[in-house]
Amino acid sequence: MSALITMALYQPHEGKDEQLYEILKNHIKTLEAEDLITSREPIRAQAADGTVIEIFEWKSEQAKDEAHESPVVMKVWNEIMEIAEIKSLSSLDEANHPFPNFAPYSV
Repeated sequence: MSALITMALYQPHEGKDEQLYEILKNHIKTLEAEDLITSREPIRAQAADGTVIEIFEWKSEQAKDEAHESPVVMKVWNEIMEIAEIKSLSSLDEANHPFPNFAPYSV
């Protein structure tokens, strides 16, 4: 089974930026604790519209699927979905340009 690079995009609802940042502090730690992602250092960035982008590596397709069955992971994901819209890369203005640039973001 081969690893998978994924991009998760979250656009916080009005006034929920700080709440999202707090939840995201635990997101990658939770995936690591559940042994679902590799040790590859995640990349975090932010689009001009405020969308936060997390790029990380699942250990496998199976690990990605297991995340959806983990109560611990689902708790974090449900918290994110309460305060942010899950976006697609194509929804960002930056995606319409070759070599898109994003601001660095850290938790």
